[in-house]
Amino acid sequence: MSLEKAYNQWSTQYDTNKNRTRDLDQKLTIEVLEKLHFKSVLELGCGTGKNTQWLESKCEKLLAVDFSEEMLTIAETKINNDHVKFQRADITKKWSWTSEKFDLITCNLILEHIKDLDFIFSQANEKLKENGYFFISELHPFKQYVGSKARFESEEGLIELETYTHHISEFLDVAGSNKFHLVDLQEWFDEENENPPRILSLLFQK
Repeated sequence: MSLEKAYNQWSTQYDTNKNRTRDLDQKLTIEVLEKLHFKSVLELGCGTGKNTQWLESKCEKLLAVDFSEEMLTIAETKINNDHVKFQRADITKKWSWTSEKFDLITCNLILEHIKDLDFIFSQANEKLKENGYFFISELHPFKQYVGSKARFESEEGLIELETYTHHISEFLDVAGSNKFHLVDLQEWFDEENENPPRILSLLFQK
């Protein structure tokens, strides 16, 4: 099953099924970003709008993109503000779908599906204003090492999505080669403090 088809199918239950990664991602995104000041935001992989709802309250203009039409449809039913625009986009190809530059670019739980990190960082650099921030929240590679990955139950059975493992060193190396410097790195655990950590968050600045 293609990644797009899988996410279109997942959209019907994404907000309601048990998903500790989704819930922790939403919590930590607010915690990391709430002290920053930004007027314009590009949200990559907005999905059903779980983080869009908070981001739009913090900025004057928000462009939220995703490659899944079904995910976007759900997000649009939640948020109806003039300063929020939803757009279907494939971030693995040149980001010609916007000519704007942003104060903040966010990227939540999608890079495990993307092989070429360097391309994403280079495009993010192009679309950020000087001193702009690039925020990443991803399933921790330590979780991937023990077999965790994006998956969901469907009527046909368990659907496992195609994923790639990006080590912490890879994130840091690719960021450095694209002229980003690290502002914050945190490892986030479940409330039970179970090992390994569930999510890795990284905040870079241009």
